[in-house]
Amino acid sequence: MPGTFVDDLTGYADGGCQTVEVWLTKLENHLLSATAADTQKLLDDRGIRLAAAAYQGGLLLSQGEQRKAHFDHFRRRLDLCQSFGIPTMIVVADFAHKLEATTLERALVSLKQAAEWAEAFSVRLALEFRGSDTFCNCLDTAITLVESVAQPNVGICLDLFHYYKGPSKPEDLERLTLTNLAHVQVCDVAGVPREFMSDSDRIFPGEGDFRLEPIFQRLRSIGYSGPVSVEVLNPILWQSKASQVAELAMTALNRLLNSLK
Repeated sequence: MPGTFVDDLTGYADGGCQTVEVWLTKLENHLLSATAADTQKLLDDRGIRLAAAAYQGGLLLSQGEQRKAHFDHFRRRLDLCQSFGIPTMIVVADFAHKLEATTLERALVSLKQAAEWAEAFSVRLALEFRGSDTFCNCLDTAITLVESVAQPNVGICLDLFHYYKGPSKPEDLERLTLTNLAHVQVCDVAGVPREFMSDSDRIFPGEGDFRLEPIFQRLRSIGYSGPVSVEVLNPILWQSKASQVAELAMTALNRLLNSLK
């Protein structure tokens, strides 16, 4: 996370990763001093494709001026995605201090509106559930929201950290389909009780306690062939060069995928 957008692109390319999930704030900060044309040239020169953008919050439950500000920011980010050919934007549900009768209805209305906006920019939304949140903290609820809005450009972001940390169940995986799965984020955690797991505990997939085999078997059974992003928000890894992290991540992911063939 401390690295810049340019640091990331350079390091990932040197580490053998040509497909990147971009952190939107980094891209926005980069464009404060660089043109879109120069940025696209940088991507082309490095042979990198931006497969997804993370992440947009504040859309589902905010109200009034707050909601307007979040949607204005969302529109600008949709424009960025369209400009750089980023097909998928990850959207996270807002934190709810307490659930009310209107929570679900408000989230559905807002998600549908966000989807309609995204469609105009040829962007697909990937709704990510968060395991420790009050609302939308499991795969089952996220799929229900996606199915309820019934917009073809809204799917699920399956983050395996939140799948394990929250109340998701193995049978929830049966609800995943090629139609509703938009993006996958993988990691692992070792020796930490789920209640205490935090982003800083994330390690490379296949090196911890998560049972990844049944999950990937499900992805294979539905024919998923979209991006699989290694998301290790671990400050210890940030001390290494981006190229080293990318190389280790790609090695871990390829080892895991090859072992499941």
